[in-house]
Amino acid sequence: MFTVYLYIFDTMADWEIGHAVSELGSRRFFKADAPEVSFKTVGLSAEPVKTMGGLRVIPDGVIGDVAVNAQSVLLLPGGNTWEDPKHGPAIQKAAELLDAGGAVCAICGATAALARAGLLDRRRHTSNGAGFLEAFCPGYQGTVHYVDEPAAADGGLITAGAHGALQWAREILAYLGVFRADTLEEWYAYFRTGEARHFYAMMQTLPSGGR
Repeated sequence: MFTVYLYIFDTMADWEIGHAVSELGSRRFFKADAPEVSFKTVGLSAEPVKTMGGLRVIPDGVIGDVAVNAQSVLLLPGGNTWEDPKHGPAIQKAAELLDAGGAVCAICGATAALARAGLLDRRRHTSNGAGFLEAFCPGYQGTVHYVDEPAAADGGLITAGAHGALQWAREILAYLGVFRADTLEEWYAYFRTGEARHFYAMMQTLPSGGR
């Protein structure tokens, strides 16, 4: 069973996690033999946080509760405070998870936090455009591994830029293996294009055949 932990904090960019969190929480398009997924929110403390959009979220636990093993997945959304040293425990947990064979999924500002910690220096990754990490992350040495794409996956490391929330979600769902391959293809095509034919094709891939 996978346990997916969403790290929540004040100024968290709530829209960046929408696609991934809604599918993991609802299981609405999961395949019949999908692995079990437990979803939890964790913060620096048990206190509620307020997202960038003004939503008040109460964490299920704290970052120290994240189990360090190959079945753990840590989601790190963007936000306006990633340069604050207070996020140190979350970055430390990310490093431990990558070492243990778990997964770390970072988007937007969270990728910069990983870069500053040296966690992107030897792994394929992306961020908010070419030159962004060099400009904002002193000591970053991962330029050779940077790809100018909305999202990138390198084993358990999944990164995305601010414009790559949908692609980031696709990579997370693929990593977890909770969708059939054809379901994921049509899901992505539908939300990328808005064309109804992809929605109907996706529904036909579900265990019920869309009925």
